[in-house]
Amino acid sequence: MMEKVVNAIGDAFLSTSIQRLFDGLNSIPDLLRFTHEGNIQAELKKWGRMLKRIYLVLDDAEERQWENPLVKMWVSDLRDLAYDAEDVLDELATEAQRRKLQAEPLARASKVRKIISTVSASMNLTTLKFSNEIVSKIEGISTRLDEIIKEKEDLHLGMCTRGRTNQMRARLPTTSLVNESKIYGREQDKKEILELLKKESSGVNVSVIPIVGMGGVGKTTLAQLIFNVTTLEFDLKAWVSVGEDFDVLRMTKTILHSVGWEDKYDKELNLLQIKLKEKLSQKKFLIVLDDVWTESYDHWTLFRSPFDIGAPGSRIIITTRNESVSSMMVTIRGYSLEHLSCEDCLSIFAQHALGATNFDEHLELEEIGKEIVKRCKGLPLAAKALGGLLRGSPNRNVWEEVLHSDIWDLPDEKNSILPALRLSYFHLPSHLKQCFAYCAIFPKDFEFDRDELVLLWMAEGFLYQSKKMKPMQDIGCEYFDDLLSRSFFQQSSSDKSICNA
Repeated sequence: MMEKVVNAIGDAFLSTSIQRLFDGLNSIPDLLRFTHEGNIQAELKKWGRMLKRIYLVLDDAEERQWENPLVKMWVSDLRDLAYDAEDVLDELATEAQRRKLQAEPLARASKVRKIISTVSASMNLTTLKFSNEIVSKIEGISTRLDEIIKEKEDLHLGMCTRGRTNQMRARLPTTSLVNESKIYGREQDKKEILELLKKESSGVNVSVIPIVGMGGVGKTTLAQLIFNVTTLEFDLKAWVSVGEDFDVLRMTKTILHSVGWEDKYDKELNLLQIKLKEKLSQKKFLIVLDDVWTESYDHWTLFRSPFDIGAPGSRIIITTRNESVSSMMVTIRGYSLEHLSCEDCLSIFAQHALGATNFDEHLELEEIGKEIVKRCKGLPLAAKALGGLLRGSPNRNVWEEVLHSDIWDLPDEKNSILPALRLSYFHLPSHLKQCFAYCAIFPKDFEFDRDELVLLWMAEGFLYQSKKMKPMQDIGCEYFDDLLSRSFFQQSSSDKSICNA
């Protein structure tokens, strides 16, 4: 699964390549002194100006490449150009270092001044040849950059505003409604969350219970099951579909409407929060915040300020893919939601493919169905998507075609798996994107040892050292742990330092 996902998004970490070019242009003093020759320095400054213009539209390009093949081609051309430009900068840096090493002993060797003129002549010939070659390469890159800029204008690529980004990435909003007859394998999870809800919290009236897991594992479904338990005694309940944009004003309004407030025109957050505080005062409430992404403690603190007035036993359930979000919000430890068993995934698959929980009326499809479900890797979203794809087609040939096809090549309107996972990838910082994408060179189901993988990242130059000069291996371990907390790695049950991606 990881291999297919990364192959699909491999073009998307251009920002890291462009950033390395900026670093190469700005952080090599020897290179900058060397480039006073000819037009080299002027051309490199031109590179910097053009790269800044390109960098501003990368987010837009990375989004639109999934819907526009011309943009995808533009991204691919830019990636190739970035690699070639890096090679040229490496050549310049190497030549600058070579000249520095040759010049220093000659300057100190006063006894061999007669030799200097001969060596210098030889060096000048070598330098002239190199300068002509490198100037040609640099001008070639500049020409390609000009073409990239022109194509950028033709494709109408621009700065990707937050609103447009969220609109393009957004999944359907969720609601509290759920068909419990079609939920499988979550009885124990439901029981444990209910115990957390009923457990008394010392010193606080309102406890936050996070449900954490990768995209498609069933966090929302579990929250829906809990929300609809009729035996839970809460005075007020509210469901908020949050998404990427942690809009405090919108979320506050949603909760107010859920608890009986009818004024739809008040847009002042202060007044809304005062009204919400009045509504919740001394009431025992249950609020679900589904699909939370923000890691901003300030936003969270502002949002939850009306809730502390609630009665003891009040609860806020959040669902999130990121343990960092969970750690920032919680008053108790997050609940980690694991993958489903193959048997439960098979029931989900059969329900959506055949309208039944078994294969009694289609025995000839059962073995193929089991093989298809193995590809789901315990993700109920994948089982549902593949089942829905085959709904109304109880034909062995069609099922075998799906079994042997590349599900990741399906268009988004027929495939909810890749968009769900791609969303998690887009939220990664650029330095983590390249580290995760690097894992695609390993075989499927490869088990990664953290320390070994960190050394490989170091060798590739993927780790960035801050001014605090923290050891590189510590930085790499932080990168790994961050990916682990975002569910890009799954820990081995036998050895916590071994993970699958």
